[in-house]
Amino acid sequence: MEHLLKMQIKTEDKIVQTVLRKMDDRSIVGQKKYGQTMQNEIETGKKDLIMFLTDVQEEIMDALLYIEAAKKCIEDEKKD
Repeated sequence: MEHLLKMQIKTEDKIVQTVLRKMDDRSIVGQKKYGQTMQNEIETGKKDLIMFLTDVQEEIMDALLYIEAAKKCIEDEKKD
């Protein structure tokens, strides 16, 4: 059975705590969606380095689209 380490969050920075909580929640969603952890994907060979880099590239492209859409929202609000 895999050893599970319970991480204790020591920071008192509420922003960092919020981000870590969101990362944890996102990880659980991903595990349910794909049926395994990222570590499992590496260990089973389901994903290799190129596949992970492609995922990063796609996420960055999505982020750029979100930034552009948010800027458009701000511009539209200024017009009103």
